[in-house]
Order: sequence, then structure tokens, then C-alpha cells
Amino acid sequence: MAPMSEPARYPSHAGRSAAALLALAALVLGGAVSRAASDNPSAGSGAATTKPRAASAFTGDRAETERLIAYDQSIQLTAAQEKVRLDALTPLAAPCCKEFSAATCCCRCNMMRARDGLAKHLIADLGADATKVRADVTAWHQAINPDGFEGDSCSTGKCGRAFKADGCGGMVDGQLVH
Repeated sequence: MAPMSEPARYPSHAGRSAAALLALAALVLGGAVSRAASDNPSAGSGAATTKPRAASAFTGDRAETERLIAYDQSIQLTAAQEKVRLDALTPLAAPCCKEFSAATCCCRCNMMRARDGLAKHLIADLGADATKVRADVTAWHQAINPDGFEGDSCSTGKCGRAFKADGCGGMVDGQLVH
């Protein structure tokens, strides 16, 4: 197994915000360009093209998950921001243990670390409200396991499995099972 690289750490909240804005701008501009090309059959070769189906902005890959875990480690929410996180995640069942909400889960597995990192980043860096956070967390869950979760990983010993294998991505901070 190749050694894990240290997750990128931003020196400040402003640095995280700038990086997030650049990434968001790239996604928006890239999507606008591809939509414009697909919506205009006369563009490019002149052949008719079909519209691409809507895709999540999330890849569910290792690099993305490690970046989200790094956000969890580096972002401290204010009390007001923590309320937004709780409002967003409490209505969602935790994919690995459906008896708990995504806000509390039953343990600090790598899925929860990444999910909390995503929520913290959206709230602290992008100013997202609970509805946006809930939608993006749901989209990320879909990206990491398109087949869905049984909701019993924690009670059936699947914690050490990869997300796509209905697992929690491992339990040890810094040892993501992907």
C-alpha cells in the first residue's frame, strides 16, 4: 500500500476561502462551457450532441475524501455555525448506522470525519445554509457509494470496509480505507 500523503493544509480561513472560491469558479465555468457546447448542436463538429445527464460535483475519490477530512480537522465552527450543521444533518440518517442521525452518528469513523468536513467547509467557508449542506452531504453520500448503504455497517462489522463496499472507510484517523 502506498503511503498516504499529508492532506493539504491552508494557513488561514482566508486561504481556505480563496481556494474554495477558485475551485467553485472552475466548476461553474467548466459546467457552463460544457453545457453551452451540448446545448448547441451546431457547435464544434456540427454533429448533433445529446445533453449530458446531471452529475454530482462530487467524485467520491480518495483525494476528495482526504480533503474533506482535512477540513474537519482544520475548521472550528462557531456556536451559530454548529447550529446550522446540526439543523442540516440531524434529519439525515447516518448511512453506516441508520439508528443515528448523520449529525451524531455512533462513532468517529472516516465517513463521519469527511461528512463533517464537508459540512464545516460549506458553512464556514462558503456561507451555506442547512438546506444546501443537507443537499450536498446527500450528493456526497451518493458519490461515495452509488449503490447506497444498508445502514447497518457499524452493527455488522463492516466499519473497516471502503464506502463502495457499504463500509465506513475505516475507523482510524489518517488511515482511510478507500
